[in-house]
Amino acid sequence: MKTIQLLIAILLLPLSIWYAVGVAVRNWLYDVGIKKTARSPIPTIGIGNLRMGGTGKTPHTEYLIRLFANIDIALLSRGYGRKTKGFVLADRTHNNALSIGDEPAMMAQKFPSLTVSVCEDRNEGIRQLAQQSHPPQLILLDDVYQHRSIRPNAMLLLTEYDDLYCDDHILPFGNLREARRQSRRADIVVVTKCPPMLSKSKRNQIRRHLHLLPHQALFFSSITYLEPHSLFDETEWHPVREILLVTGIAHPTPLKHHLERHCTVNHLSFPDHHDFSENDIHQITKAFSAIKEPSKAIVTTEKDAMRLRSSLTTQQLQQMPFFYIPITVTIDEEADFISAIKKII
Repeated sequence: MKTIQLLIAILLLPLSIWYAVGVAVRNWLYDVGIKKTARSPIPTIGIGNLRMGGTGKTPHTEYLIRLFANIDIALLSRGYGRKTKGFVLADRTHNNALSIGDEPAMMAQKFPSLTVSVCEDRNEGIRQLAQQSHPPQLILLDDVYQHRSIRPNAMLLLTEYDDLYCDDHILPFGNLREARRQSRRADIVVVTKCPPMLSKSKRNQIRRHLHLLPHQALFFSSITYLEPHSLFDETEWHPVREILLVTGIAHPTPLKHHLERHCTVNHLSFPDHHDFSENDIHQITKAFSAIKEPSKAIVTTEKDAMRLRSSLTTQQLQQMPFFYIPITVTIDEEADFISAIKKII
């Protein structure tokens, strides 16, 4: 297997080189001012990463929403996977994954007072938000690291504890969307999905390994899995002996390992941001029916729950014990983290 992986990596190397050249030229055009970068008239915080998905942007965005709950804030996202175009403001009509994307739909549902918007052009999205009758005091820009036409007041770069960007390579040889040196654009770097009680020596080791610039602050965060919630009704969760785990996210392994501490897990994995079709629903139903253990349930992620609810063929799933697992983020040295952000914006 390692020989095959090495061969594939070698074959992909030329593509990585051409991709890296293209991305480097684009970044150079911004660096020298040929392509322009704008500043928002409203304070902004950007959340992003260098790699393709899986670093925990969504729970960290939710963390920031809660952190600034005492002021009027807006979330501006691309709305990946939506069927609409242009600027869309979440409301009673546009409140699902099909119209605004799974992550914005989840935020709109969890935070009814939050202004949630999507737009491919972030500058146009900010302009639209600024023209609202009650413009926000702060805008959170989700997944904005590669969108250099806008420069947030504070840029947060997320990287996974078990998969640091400094150990990765550019696409398609690796998983990075741009070169590691572009990490210098971040104001704050957050190492996500850390094990609890990370030692000071390990933190210092990571700091050295990341080669941060003097102005860049470094923080560490961990994820907590909360009790499962019913996907379609108010059914309470009761522990079961066997689970069918259904995921359409980039890195489901941590969740799978968490569930395996409590029961047997059968995993049905789909691609990241997967749109569940009628065939997928049939596959889920068939896999759940094949589990012979009477004490069983289906479990998915909170993001996948939004897309499953938006599917037009979920009636058969509503007859099954179907739950999703919310997650929350804890940032070590939270007071220093808050101070670092507020000092920038």
